[in-house]
Amino acid sequence: MAKTVDIKVFISSRESTCDICREDLGKGAWITFTKDNKASCLSCADLDHLEFLPSGNAALTRRARKHSGLSAVVLKWARARKRYERQGILAEVAAIKLSEEECLADEDVRARRRIRAAQRRAEQDYKYIKQFSEAILDIFPNCPSTTARSIADHACQKFSGRIGRSAAAKRLDVQAIRLAVIAHVRHVETPYDELLMQGWDHYEARGAVVEQVNSIIAKWQDKPFD
Repeated sequence: MAKTVDIKVFISSRESTCDICREDLGKGAWITFTKDNKASCLSCADLDHLEFLPSGNAALTRRARKHSGLSAVVLKWARARKRYERQGILAEVAAIKLSEEECLADEDVRARRRIRAAQRRAEQDYKYIKQFSEAILDIFPNCPSTTARSIADHACQKFSGRIGRSAAAKRLDVQAIRLAVIAHVRHVETPYDELLMQGWDHYEARGAVVEQVNSIIAKWQDKPFD
């Protein structure tokens, strides 16, 4: 297989003239050079049928070069860095179009994979919350089922840092489940939050509602709470 070389097209930063057709190309012209170092416009170099594809999407560029029978690298002098920097490529129109379709298809596949992964995570969370809710009812059989589900939903919310996201809770540890239930009772079934809003220290507020908490817990588990 013959070795391929990069055809280079330069965006001129000064007034340029095509050495082949002698046309004045002006400043910012797109030129290439012949083997004997003569400047050539794209028309004389037989590159004017190609379309410019800017840099920015590596996958699209790679595919366009692969599908294009003829392509060229476009370069421009960067004064600040004192070097030529790649601006994109010239490639056949059909090759760019095909590459865009392939990239869109890939993105669609990735999007579908993300959706499936999210669905799996949601299903896993649903199963865990259901298990947590059932574990609450095993320990507190008199707790209303809707309340148990509400406690589980709240305690196990992702990225919340709550007790339900702890390793112990994920093992359905009894103490972790008790703590989640107690937290619910304290915040929802007693005036604990109101006391905090009134400026009470949380230890004092907990002491003020502990009897209410213990009473409700005892009713839900049908025996005194230790």
